Amino acid sequence: MTLVFATNNAHKLEEVSKILPSTCCLLTLRDIGFNDDIEETGDTLEANSLIKARAVWDFLQIHPQTQSIDGVFADDTGLEIPVLNNQPGVRTARWAGDEHNDAANRQKALRLLQDKNDRSARFRTVITLITYKDNIGKENNPIAAQVEGRVEGRMAEEERGDGGFGYDSLFIPKGYNMTFAELPAETKNSISHRARAVQQLSLLLV
Repeated sequence: MTLVFATNNAHKLEEVSKILPSTCCLLTLRDIGFNDDIEETGDTLEANSLIKARAVWDFLQIHPQTQSIDGVFADDTGLEIPVLNNQPGVRTARWAGDEHNDAANRQKALRLLQDKNDRSARFRTVITLITYKDNIGKENNPIAAQVEGRVEGRMAEEERGDGGFGYDSLFIPKGYNMTFAELPAETKNSISHRARAVQQLSLLLV
């Protein structure tokens, strides 16, 4: 099965490729010539994931060179910190501004949590898959299905570790004393929110 992963993020692509069945061939937005900016106007992870998947699906329908592609999936991930009213949520990637500055996002988290005793947090990833039903044993109609992965944990009091990206150097998953950035990549990829969502996605593809 050939699927488009609605991203050009090399970190995401590597992580997802290691989890999906070997029978899946993954393409990025760059691979299919999709260069449009997708405006994420939803106020939930579910809505934004669906918006991205639909935009790419519509692109596939009007470009003949993509007809051998079986479907598309898109993810949206959010960090939710209960003591901060579940911020940043859908603003996770742009919390400190619209320039996707990971370092500034992390500094904002540390600043807002400076006087907080409750540092609990969770990561959620929602994936939307759009494909034809006959690819999963049904009639030839396009459908959208959503799956979710989540991991509970807490925010560290300072950045720790050199691995990962985003908030990885601040997030300590439940059951561990190391941040995602300190954990070996194999461990992180087996327990992360994205990994758990992709594992659920795999079940839709078998």
